[in-house]
Amino acid sequence: MKQESTLKYTLRLAVTLLLITSVVAAVLAGVNFVTAPIIAQLKAEKLQKAIEAVLPGGGTEIGFTDETGLVSKVYAGEAGYAVEVNPNGFGGAVTMMVGIDKSGSLLGVSIVSQSETAGLGAVSAANTSAGESFRSQFAGKTDSVAVAKDGGEIDAITGATITSRAVCTGVNAALDCIARMG
Repeated sequence: MKQESTLKYTLRLAVTLLLITSVVAAVLAGVNFVTAPIIAQLKAEKLQKAIEAVLPGGGTEIGFTDETGLVSKVYAGEAGYAVEVNPNGFGGAVTMMVGIDKSGSLLGVSIVSQSETAGLGAVSAANTSAGESFRSQFAGKTDSVAVAKDGGEIDAITGATITSRAVCTGVNAALDCIARMG
């Protein structure tokens, strides 16, 4: 049996690995090409639902000023404003939509996305009685909000004070942004 030289053996392995990774990369690119528009459409629909959940009739994006760095977009509608904010919770950014009427009163809070601990901070976004009860506490508020542990009126989610504080921070940033807009 003839032995292959080390150089030929290494070259054969490298070419084989190159071919395998090229095929896998091409397949992944194809999957991304097919799914990217679908994912973008689903995100847009989710965002629109979040806007309509806190601002009846929806709204259109407008310009704004924000000193906190938490506000990413503001939408104006007939009923008021929907403000997209991104405070940091325990597991990362909590993207949420805050509805504020023209008199400065909170209409509601909708969590668009979060990466909080399941069963604890994730309850803030859940469509359960606990999640809805937590979010409904914000409706009608006109001033700065805080959790009860910090001297406020908002009852924190059990075991998820950091997430509850993050939601309060986002609501306060939205209220501040709209107040500056007049």
